[in-house]
Amino acid sequence: MLSEAQQRHGGWVLIRREDILSMEYLKKTEFTGCHEGMRYRLEGVADGDGGKKLRCTIWPEPFNYFKTPTEQKETAEFPFEEDGVVEAVAWMNGRLLEEKEKWEHSKDGWDSYQ
Repeated sequence: MLSEAQQRHGGWVLIRREDILSMEYLKKTEFTGCHEGMRYRLEGVADGDGGKKLRCTIWPEPFNYFKTPTEQKETAEFPFEEDGVVEAVAWMNGRLLEEKEKWEHSKDGWDSYQ
């Protein structure tokens, strides 16, 4: 049986803030994960003012960040703070729902492995 949230999103389970490790972790290294055919990477990157931004990159399965062509990746940047992680999760969920077919068929890419 689908939960109320799943029913609202056509049966899709969305990424939750709890799925992403803490800010303390992100201060040290990048975090990668996958969800419903979408792979993602969150990392702290330098901004032009000597501070940091949270960069979130998404791409279709099945390959990792380094094996996936740049043109298949989408990137957005957020404040490097807890609210930025929440915003990144919301952005990823928006992309997940807007392009359901892309993510549903992402594993079809195994044939392109080289």
